Amino acid sequence: MSAQPAYDVIVIGGGPAGVTAALRACELGARTALVERNLLGGTCTNDGCVPTRVLAKAARLHRETELFSLYGLEAPRPTINFAELLERAQQVVYQLQEKKQTLSFLQAVGCDVYENVGAAQFTSDRQIRLPDGRTLDGDRFVICAGGQARRLPVPGGDMALVHSDLWTLQELPASVAIIGAGATGAQLATIFRTFGVRVTLADFAPRILPTEDVAISERMEAIFRADGIDVVTGARTEALERQPNGSIDVIMSTNDEKLRLQVERVISAVGWPGNLEALGLEAAGIEPRGAYVWVNDFLQTSVPHIYAAGDITGKIMLVQTASLQARAAVENALTSGPLRAYSEQLVPHGGFTDPEYAAVGMTEEQAIQQSGRDAVIVEQVEMSEVDRAVIDGRLDGFCKLVVRRADGEVIGAHIVGETAVETINVVAAGMLDGLQVEKLARLDFAYPTFCSVISLAARQIARELRLLPVAERWHELGELKIAEWERRAT
Repeated sequence: MSAQPAYDVIVIGGGPAGVTAALRACELGARTALVERNLLGGTCTNDGCVPTRVLAKAARLHRETELFSLYGLEAPRPTINFAELLERAQQVVYQLQEKKQTLSFLQAVGCDVYENVGAAQFTSDRQIRLPDGRTLDGDRFVICAGGQARRLPVPGGDMALVHSDLWTLQELPASVAIIGAGATGAQLATIFRTFGVRVTLADFAPRILPTEDVAISERMEAIFRADGIDVVTGARTEALERQPNGSIDVIMSTNDEKLRLQVERVISAVGWPGNLEALGLEAAGIEPRGAYVWVNDFLQTSVPHIYAAGDITGKIMLVQTASLQARAAVENALTSGPLRAYSEQLVPHGGFTDPEYAAVGMTEEQAIQQSGRDAVIVEQVEMSEVDRAVIDGRLDGFCKLVVRRADGEVIGAHIVGETAVETINVVAAGMLDGLQVEKLARLDFAYPTFCSVISLAARQIARELRLLPVAERWHELGELKIAEWERRAT
């Protein structure tokens, strides 16, 4: 079939990165096409973050009923109708799709949208072909094709579910083994355990949530174990075996022993490779990097006029980073000035576990490796010191601040506790402009709120650095607790 008129930019993929890239390209006046093989919205909206957050909301509501008797409420614990919960999750997906009106919005700003057309494939570095035979020519491309859950790469691994299979379950399993204790695995573990499922969370890494600060990993593991989740670390999954009764044996090994665990279901949460296979990268001369597309600091692939953004780059795989990468890629592709390097050092993130965890900036270990132990000051305040935590009966957790001693700049924050994912944004917003711990210490948060834990940690550090006026005898008394409503004259 004949080629369509050439576009200035063709964006491949209609998830957060792709939609952001297409909108930014239209804002810059480029003739733009967006090609999406399935539905707009990507994994996060359709079968990832959004529906999983619905499950997390249900789990949180169920967990709240444990506190009823403390507040004079008399009611039986609810039971879970899992089929209805999954229906609610799908309704929310539809609701968000309707709210966003992504297709109409893109069309309104002049973007040509090719939705639900199957996988686009490069035929050269200036052209892609759709499955129906149509070809689209472009001067520049931004690849935002996303990723997919990695199937468990062991004998019998096809018996394990991945996140997208959860929505096909008809009922809750009695027991589940979750292989992979990163963000996805940890969140699913806490959800299923709250619903009464016997959960084993296993990982080859020496600790769960291995990319987080050690304090978060250790506290979350302790909480999980106290809640009845079996946590197995340092264990390699070697095979899955189906038993005559329909259950699955998970065969694992550690340095010391072989383990055999029998469960009803297995969930794989062991990685997220990019959607490379159908793209025809070779025809365009694009070099992969393992399971992802290689990009330089400017988000260019090995072909300078072809950029990539989002999960397919193998960088931090979050909606917020996908959008940032997409804007940077399009601006580099279309503006005539010097290319702008993309940096993802400041990425607030977290997990909707129970309790939540969240972080931004450097871990304590990273800060010490970069600058040395003496150059860093760290303070950790327990959530139980916060009045709101006592009021709400949610005492688990802490706030840990990592501060550069030389200038008092906050370079990392790590929180476990109620509303942690919301709270971390307070610190992140300040860090974007070089937040000084003294300023954070002088900020009086609304009372009573969970956010106050940030101020408590900041005041401890500010006092140690002598940034707040305190009589010398107070320093001699050692570390003292500071009330969140405490005032000091400036």
